[in-house]
Amino acid sequence: MNQEPPTLTHDQHRVLEILPPDQPVVMLNLLRFHDRAAYADTDQAEPCSGREAYKRYSQTSLQTIAAVGGRVIFGGKAHEALIGPQEERWHQAFLVQYPSPAAFCAMMAMPQYQACVHHRTAALADSRLIPLSAFQALS
Repeated sequence: MNQEPPTLTHDQHRVLEILPPDQPVVMLNLLRFHDRAAYADTDQAEPCSGREAYKRYSQTSLQTIAAVGGRVIFGGKAHEALIGPQEERWHQAFLVQYPSPAAFCAMMAMPQYQACVHHRTAALADSRLIPLSAFQALS
């Protein structure tokens, strides 16, 4: 079974369009893994944990991030929130910087990225992807 390549919804495009087009964007990734990866087509993947499926995704996604001029600027274990819903817990957090919102979109459109995103889908029980932009200088 072929999984459709990831496409952005109208609302997701709207979010990216309001970002400064000529400035870097940092994507905050919050990840919660499945205990066991949940592949849509179990014949296509060897059984593994959610964390292992995310490692499979990362092997290619890190290359595609670099290919568009992006880089991981932070990655680490997420702990219980000091402020926020106590039931919303995350396993890992990453900050990935792209040269521009267009570079992020270009990465998502790359065939190699589209070919690996099913590992991300199988890995994650829940996630958040939040674009961050720098404050504009006040005059």
